[in-house]
Amino acid sequence: MIYSALPATEILIVAECWRAEADAEAIIHRAIETAAEIVDTETGDAELAIMLTDDAGIRTLNANWRGIDKPTNVLSFPALQPTGPSSPDDAPRMLGDIAIAYETVRREANDELKPFGHHLSHLAIHGFLHLIGYDHETDEEAGEMENLEREILARLGIPDPYAPQERMT
Repeated sequence: MIYSALPATEILIVAECWRAEADAEAIIHRAIETAAEIVDTETGDAELAIMLTDDAGIRTLNANWRGIDKPTNVLSFPALQPTGPSSPDDAPRMLGDIAIAYETVRREANDELKPFGHHLSHLAIHGFLHLIGYDHETDEEAGEMENLEREILARLGIPDPYAPQERMT
């Protein structure tokens, strides 16, 4: 069996507000594919799911899983990885799930004067990096993760989201 170098990505739209962004799924697929091409991790035999939700949905997830009763822009839920030897008959490896909240992403993009698609790409990449083991708990981890995000976004033609704010079109 031959696997592509890219993870299989399923996008589930569970909030009608996402219908306002007709190209959201294509933006996310492109961001994840570009990230998978750049990172030094084998993700070709893997799957992940991305849920496009609203602030109410992500608030519930944030409260239930992190004990923080407020909406956020993106949440990542890495899957537990099998520990035994793998076999050709195994199901594809699950990387985990990502949830992205429309209203928060829209508000942040507007507040930061960024195109919605740029901000959505950044958050999809950020969530994907969490699924494959990156974090930002320490300054060193944050620097490594941010540099990788910058590299991936640059490949997509998206300006550095950590640069001082200026109008980006």
